[in-house]
Amino acid sequence: MKDADKQLLQSVLKKQGYSLTKPRLAVCELLWNTEPQSMRDLTQQLNGRLDRASLYRTIDLFEKLGLVQRIYIGWKYKIELSDIFTHHHHHISCLSCGKVVPLHEEPQLETLLAQVAEQHHFTAQSHQLEISGYCQACQRATKAL
Repeated sequence: MKDADKQLLQSVLKKQGYSLTKPRLAVCELLWNTEPQSMRDLTQQLNGRLDRASLYRTIDLFEKLGLVQRIYIGWKYKIELSDIFTHHHHHISCLSCGKVVPLHEEPQLETLLAQVAEQHHFTAQSHQLEISGYCQACQRATKAL
């Protein structure tokens, strides 16, 4: 993480009455420029530097503040940094292997989603679009059976 990114994290936390602690910084650094990660992945990467309860509390706080978002894969989920830190995007996820593929912003899709919100008399503040299915590798594996 660059200093400017740490300052952005610190600023967002400070605006909400929180400080940038070592555990909060460690969690953010793990999520920085990576694909979405499961809580298990995060726990393993922290490898004793942060206990599991602190990790879950940090993720809960980050969700509350809009710093991270969940990417659902069936009944499981992965965590990634929100649009505050990255460009806006959507995901396709594999229900079998858990692979998550980011979809870069499509202007036509964004326009359509804004129109849908407007048709229902909503002023959209944010949105997520998740497509779940089976990746090519899992489709081939299923056909081989």
